[in-house]
Amino acid sequence: TIFPRVPGDIGNATTFRYPVCYHIVQGASTDRIMAEKPDPDLIEPFVKGARSLEKMGVRLITTSCGFLGPFQPYLAEAVNIPVITTSLIQVPTVSAMIGGRKVAILVEKAHILTENHFNGAGWSSKDIPVAVHGMPDDAYFPTVFIGNSLKADVDRLSADIKAFGETLIQKHPDVGAVVCECTNFVPFNRILQETVKVPVFDIVTLVHSVCEASVRMEFSGFL
Repeated sequence: TIFPRVPGDIGNATTFRYPVCYHIVQGASTDRIMAEKPDPDLIEPFVKGARSLEKMGVRLITTSCGFLGPFQPYLAEAVNIPVITTSLIQVPTVSAMIGGRKVAILVEKAHILTENHFNGAGWSSKDIPVAVHGMPDDAYFPTVFIGNSLKADVDRLSADIKAFGETLIQKHPDVGAVVCECTNFVPFNRILQETVKVPVFDIVTLVHSVCEASVRMEFSGFL
């Protein structure tokens, strides 16, 4: 991709509190990933990439698109360190926190997200109440990230996210939390959280929690 990776985006290493190493999977284009069933011919290249990163000493592997959820079992079995292909892994935990209220799943193109992606993340919408909410066709956001634009107007992206949150609450006032499937939403999730006024989870909140479990830090303070 060539679109800007602003702070907060998974493709910007300064988003994280830990050292980051990137590996580009050759051939993993948007059209081969963003589908009801990602191209199965990509499984082996992703597995090779994961194993290469493990050999380099990384302690956690993640990906930059939640639509790779169907690949989760394959990658998790291929290495001996945690693998996160999608933020949707969080949905069962988030659902358990909010007492049966719906978990809103935010995505750029809602019609592409299916039960196949949920199953890959280890759960089913038959068991967990969710509301999938996608961006309107005329939104600016997809033209940047799905369209792979060289430039991005951050103010317009922020406005899109705010409007996105407003329509979510209008359509689904009963949601108790939000899980963002799209990794590119993250830089704007403070705006989203202020708009929807419920907890907002994403790929970065998940990576941070798993990093804390994988590389424990010493506590400091006063007794």
